[in-house]
Amino acid sequence: MRVTEAVGRYGEDLAAAHLEAAGWQVLDRNWRCVHGELDLVALDGDELVAVEVKTRRSRTYGSPAEAVTRTKLARLRRLAAAWLAAHDARPASVRIDVLAITVSRTGGPVVEHLVGVV
Repeated sequence: MRVTEAVGRYGEDLAAAHLEAAGWQVLDRNWRCVHGELDLVALDGDELVAVEVKTRRSRTYGSPAEAVTRTKLARLRRLAAAWLAAHDARPASVRIDVLAITVSRTGGPVVEHLVGVV
């Protein structure tokens, strides 16, 4: 596994643990279809949340959240709709969140949770 893949996997593990500690139920991880992949699908109460996880080792090139472009958000909306079509879920609503994680060599990870990114 390459370093970037290991950092990404670590970030997704950290994100799932972060959400579960907040009382969320993680329903799916790395769900794939023809449109792409959802990092995490979770329930925040009765709201379905498609979660994009971005992990970086530094902020040299900006915040991890800055990597989530309008094009990426449009794809995430399509993926959330595809996930709903493939599962027997009837959430009250659906939203997209971004978990931006910065992992430095000298300190613990910093988790920034952006709720309802549009």
